[in-house]
Amino acid sequence: MTEVMVTVNGLSKSFGGITATDNVNLEILKGEIHAIIGPNGAGKTTLISQLTGGLKVDKGSIRFQNTDITNLPPYARSRLGLARSFQITSVFHDLSVLNNASLAVQAHIGHSYRFWKPAEKDPEITVPAMEALARVGLEARAHTLTRSLSHGERRQLEIAMALATKPKILFLDEPMAGMGVDESARMVEILRTLRGENTILLIEHDMDAVFALADRITVLVYGRVIASGSPEEIRADAEVRRAYLGDES
Repeated sequence: MTEVMVTVNGLSKSFGGITATDNVNLEILKGEIHAIIGPNGAGKTTLISQLTGGLKVDKGSIRFQNTDITNLPPYARSRLGLARSFQITSVFHDLSVLNNASLAVQAHIGHSYRFWKPAEKDPEITVPAMEALARVGLEARAHTLTRSLSHGERRQLEIAMALATKPKILFLDEPMAGMGVDESARMVEILRTLRGENTILLIEHDMDAVFALADRITVLVYGRVIASGSPEEIRADAEVRRAYLGDES
């Protein structure tokens, strides 16, 4: 039986009179790529922010493996093995690619005294940092200043920084946002190589990427789950076609 990594029960969040997530129930299985799709304003980013601790839950519960994390702060969830990337790139442009990845390793190690040592000479930091860069195809760019990277490469670096923390689950919020066709194809291949080794919750507007990658898909509309299943089941769901994919699908 496949292990359930995350269990969400009755999760809700409102902002004034606007309900962003409405009684969401969700299971994320170990090793799968689980995509969350829906039109703009469906509550996707609110959901991922609740799961990772950026937003407090109004109602409902979140369990990660056997731990109730509903009220844990983001840093505590990170220590348990949750890692997140954001819609907008969040890397340090004036540092090298390797130094960005090294900072993520240092944060994971959690010893502040290491910031007084030259990180470039500490193999406990540089080795896992380089391994993370290699997983996203950036090892040859390790000593490049991050500001010199293309947009797609910066998104790859964000994935590497998340991987450097040795996560049990990755929450990726539109990793292909702003990418061209070639960069998106490259990201799809990178994420495909992570399948099985890493559990991934993916929010993405690129439907070609979603259907190429996802083992299961959950559809949100106005904060409520209207369907959840395999890509084939989602394609065939009449309510999903009407609400999001379009009847021509």
